[in-house]
Amino acid sequence: MIVGMYAFSIFSTKDSDYKYNDFITDLKAGNVSEVTIRQNNEVPSGSIVVVLSKDKSRKVVYVTDVNKVISDIDEIDTDVKPTVTDVAGDNSLMISIIQVLLMAGVVIVIIMVMNGSANAGNAKMANFGKSRARLVLDVKNINFSNVAGLIEEKEELEEIVDFLRNPKKYIDLGARIPKGVLLEGPPGTGKTLLAKAVAGEAKVPFFTISGSDFVEMFVGVGASRVRDLFAEAKKNAPCIIFIDEIDAVARRRGTGMGGGHDEREQTLNQMLVEMDGFGVNEGIIVMAATNRVDILDPAILRPGRFDRKVLVGRPDVVGRKGILEVHAKNKPLGEDVDLKKIAQITSGFTGADLENLLNEAAIIAAKSDRAFIIQEDIDKALIKVGVGKEKKSKIISDKEKRITAYHEAGHAILFHVLPDVGPVHTVSVIPTGAGAAGYTMPLPEKDEMFDTKGHMIQEIMVSLGGRIAEEIILDDITTGASQDIKQATAMAKAMVTKYGFSDRLGLINYDNDSEEVFIGRDLAQSKGYAEHTASVIDEEVKNIIDTCYKDAKKIIEDHMEQLQKCAQMLIEKEKINQQEFESIF
Repeated sequence: MIVGMYAFSIFSTKDSDYKYNDFITDLKAGNVSEVTIRQNNEVPSGSIVVVLSKDKSRKVVYVTDVNKVISDIDEIDTDVKPTVTDVAGDNSLMISIIQVLLMAGVVIVIIMVMNGSANAGNAKMANFGKSRARLVLDVKNINFSNVAGLIEEKEELEEIVDFLRNPKKYIDLGARIPKGVLLEGPPGTGKTLLAKAVAGEAKVPFFTISGSDFVEMFVGVGASRVRDLFAEAKKNAPCIIFIDEIDAVARRRGTGMGGGHDEREQTLNQMLVEMDGFGVNEGIIVMAATNRVDILDPAILRPGRFDRKVLVGRPDVVGRKGILEVHAKNKPLGEDVDLKKIAQITSGFTGADLENLLNEAAIIAAKSDRAFIIQEDIDKALIKVGVGKEKKSKIISDKEKRITAYHEAGHAILFHVLPDVGPVHTVSVIPTGAGAAGYTMPLPEKDEMFDTKGHMIQEIMVSLGGRIAEEIILDDITTGASQDIKQATAMAKAMVTKYGFSDRLGLINYDNDSEEVFIGRDLAQSKGYAEHTASVIDEEVKNIIDTCYKDAKKIIEDHMEQLQKCAQMLIEKEKINQQEFESIF
């Protein structure tokens, strides 16, 4: 249609307003200065008369009889003599035809490109429902020796490895190996590494995919990807499917506003069906990792799906030492580096935290143009990842340094005196990248499996030590204790509402913060207790804080000499270690 319209617009120019009679009239009136006749010998009806008027305008007349034109000009008394040229054809007509053909060619090319794009789009849409799982090949180099600090967890998974290696002995006894293993624990504890180590030990294919890779904006795509993933796994059985962050796709159904997310729920339903549809001992083990097991749908946790849950917790001091040894294998360490001491200092660190600690230490050593890592590098890295990089260049006034010195000395005194916290490892009044004016770092002697009421009371007392020292020594108090007060309040509230440490409230859990907040649930959620109970909770929290404050203040007042010495030492040196701090007692 476009080509036809274009052709019509070209050829319609022959129907000009300037007619042959107009040409004769202009010729008689003397308005024509030149006449050119382009004679087409092949097509006589295609001859053209080009008229150049005295006003330099150019006009064209199409004629069928050239001889008549010449005769008419001769009969008129005029000095204009026509110039006749022979052409093989009408160039204008040919140009027009060529233009039409070119236009037609462009349209054809556009149509072909659009068809190609449509085919490519169809191909992409056909692949849209394909699984995005990657077949990881480097797991062959990973085994249980690469996983430190998870002794019991590895023991639980060794039977999975044995089944994948020797399934016959289990089948002969009628045993059913778990179809799914859920690894749960805080971020960075080594859940993904543990799954890779199982595949590496068993020497089987390892398919890995994130839970969020299943869910798209188009309904049905996630379910299609689940089907494709399990179909691919069955072709490669025995194998392991590892779904990282499974809570992205396996959240409890019916928890959102208006009935939830249809696409996510369809994907979860398909996963439930696929895991249920496994043949007995088919050789496919589904492993998944999450740090939010509390929000998973109950249907996916029943026997026959994720039969087994393996808790991958934070490592203890022995585990941390083992993890540090693994990550220190390829790093040259100086003779003063004590991994056992580092393991003690890093209470609460995960495997990822410890790897990052040694990496930061290596970077610090490289910046110092040193070929190996020394203990000082690790101490600097610990401060950097723990409280932020020290800003030694930041200029602070003598008054601010004095306030910070007494504040940190107050914390340090309580860390040293109270039996269940401390001892002190480092005290500093150097500002850090986290916004703190200083810090006091303890050195826990051992890890505790659970907290005690006495220990939590002492932690609150330590938190209040900085504010107490400011009140005793200075004429005014500062905002520097805001984070300490926040921590003390949170711990006191947990003691009352979560752990049953209040005699007035008894062994009842009033903690609502632990519940998962969904949009739908949050709008309809109630406190779960009366206003009177809320008032009692507030009173009990305040009583704990007030008692801790009173006891902590008495300890600091009893150790005023040590407080003064510690503050003076901090003002002079800015940072003191354990030996220097303990020398003041």
